[in-house]
Amino acid sequence: MSNKRIVSGMRPTGKLHLGHFHGVLANWRELQEEYECFFFAADWHSLTTEYDNTAGIRQNTDEMILDWLAFGVDPAKCVIFRQSRVPQHAELNLILSMITPVSWLERNPTYKEMQENLSTKDLSTFGFLGYPVLMASDIIVYKASKVPVGHDQLPHLEITREIARRFNYLYNREVFPEPAALLTETPKVLGLDGRKMSKSYGNAIFLSESAEETRKKVMSMVTDTQRVRRSDPGEPDRCVAFSLNSLYLPEEKKADIYAGCRSAAIGCVECKKLQAEYLVQTLAPYRARRDELTEKPGLVAEILAEGEARAATEAARTMAEVRDALNL
Repeated sequence: MSNKRIVSGMRPTGKLHLGHFHGVLANWRELQEEYECFFFAADWHSLTTEYDNTAGIRQNTDEMILDWLAFGVDPAKCVIFRQSRVPQHAELNLILSMITPVSWLERNPTYKEMQENLSTKDLSTFGFLGYPVLMASDIIVYKASKVPVGHDQLPHLEITREIARRFNYLYNREVFPEPAALLTETPKVLGLDGRKMSKSYGNAIFLSESAEETRKKVMSMVTDTQRVRRSDPGEPDRCVAFSLNSLYLPEEKKADIYAGCRSAAIGCVECKKLQAEYLVQTLAPYRARRDELTEKPGLVAEILAEGEARAATEAARTMAEVRDALNL
């Protein structure tokens, strides 16, 4: 087993946006060059909150994989698969649920937070409470050595480590390594309204939309609310639109806009038009690549089938050890 194995997944809940690109895909592109990577569509995880709305899962999965491929996730360098097509995830989830104390799950910091934020959904389900166990299964069934996470996700990974440790202790076997956190720093991508970019907030710029749609959205972005008139000096640091400038404009151009905004030499409309063009130009090659991939029917299915076979082979090896440890 490689000591440089990484596992990471993404729920197929809808179109991917700029936040996903900077928060996940850009990181995956780099990791696949150095690590043995298993990247999966977490379709079972989608059921923890969308159990009553499953109509789009299959289509969302295909669209998400197209985005992965277009933005540089390479099936020749990593394993790409669907969680639900590797049944060993579910088998290990069942076994680990037998040994995981309920108190560990109830102290999960996002458990009550998500219930409050998604108050319109009934999340008082066994599956939602136990999703950290499924997450642990996803990771340790491949004996991952590291998991890419942000600081806010460290508590989730610690539950995985505790479950792995408890299994090894109870059955006196070192079946599972305790995966370490591979902390990833990602830029904060603000949405059109200044909140974190999110599909559920309706403030996202999607990777797969057209250049014209992107331009319209950029032009609708919130700017410096204290700059009432064109002749008023602005402050880029409190401007939502300028946050995208910091990601896509060359340093010299950012400096020009920074100075022009503060001196009122440049207006918000002019600034956003420039920003939109740089963003569209940056995304153009990826979007062209996505269009090419879309014209290849069966490509996603072929990649997933190959990845699922590879993933299942690795997971089966682990489950043989697990069953032996349990005397099953």
